[in-house]
Amino acid sequence: MIDTEAWVLRAGSGIPEPGVLTREIFSFKPITEQEVLAEPIYGCWEGNMAHAISRWPLDICRQRGEPRVVLGNAGVVRILRVGAAVDNVKEGDLCVLVSVDLWDAFGYPVKILAYDAPGTMGVLAKQMKLHASQVYPLPRNSKRSLQQWASFPIRYATAWDNWKVAYGALRLQVDETEAKSPHVWAWGGGVSLAQLMLAKSQGCRVAMVASDDRRLALCRSLGLTAIDRRQFPDLMFDEKKFKEDLDYRKRYVRSEGIFLDLVKEHTGGAGVSIFIDNIGGPVFRATQKSLARQGVITTCGWKEGSELQVNRANECINRHIHVYTHGSRNTHEALLYAEEHDWMVPCTDAPWSWDDIPELAQQYAEGKISSYFPIFKVNDL
Repeated sequence: MIDTEAWVLRAGSGIPEPGVLTREIFSFKPITEQEVLAEPIYGCWEGNMAHAISRWPLDICRQRGEPRVVLGNAGVVRILRVGAAVDNVKEGDLCVLVSVDLWDAFGYPVKILAYDAPGTMGVLAKQMKLHASQVYPLPRNSKRSLQQWASFPIRYATAWDNWKVAYGALRLQVDETEAKSPHVWAWGGGVSLAQLMLAKSQGCRVAMVASDDRRLALCRSLGLTAIDRRQFPDLMFDEKKFKEDLDYRKRYVRSEGIFLDLVKEHTGGAGVSIFIDNIGGPVFRATQKSLARQGVITTCGWKEGSELQVNRANECINRHIHVYTHGSRNTHEALLYAEEHDWMVPCTDAPWSWDDIPELAQQYAEGKISSYFPIFKVNDL
């Protein structure tokens, strides 16, 4: 067995309450001929890690049938040892994770590394083992920093895949001669930001909705239209309260009206062609109302709600397309594009230290992290 220090999440008791990360010695079996032993250098805190700790929508330890798990599926690792059958990487290589453990027959993700895939471990450990297919060497003499690459495996790869499907869906109905510069909007988040940068590079008019001054400033610096969500503070739809609480209903309708007026103003009354909505429930009603005819709602996440209500007649009449994707089968393709086209956001914040991982988890859960890509350090380079 190999012993390593790790921040570990233990299974819950069945009572729906959040878990905590504990610093422990974690043991795992030696690598097989198709595996590699690696040490994480930097990791990026991901939404799936917060979901796992909150035990919502499920307790992943209990789902995996394991008493404890090591989270973290975005990061840069250094290869320490390779199995006899491994030929894609060698000792000493710096690699990004390919955050998939199980693919379907067409190469799309089914189970995600260090989340819902049994027997896998993540970068919240000083050492980890991975299948050779789960690491991809960084470009030699890369122009991007290791901290930038640490944010890549989940957010950027997912954005690449989701954007390709969403943009393709729009163009099935409205081609470039009919809508040369579609309006693309997004609710704030790292995946959404990466997608908007792709959209902008393809001539789309792009806008990000966010409520943090630093995030809004970053969006402007990247050439995105920044929409301050604080202009419509009550845009959080709750169907039960909407029916029963008159004051809430008035406040919600007022905020929704402000939001939709802003959409009309910025789109010339046309509406949004592609809306990237990884939030879900509380904003989905407003997302739908803002959409243009032949528009696309696209999502690859469900931060605030995995169940949605849709008026199918309205969506049919308006020829709206709903796109759902999960992960990516094109990590390598996305990585090469990122290196060549500078498709990355500068990492300006100092990385969180190994000792401060629980504080990072807590602040992320409380919505106190301004960075779209919170980076933490595991080992020295």
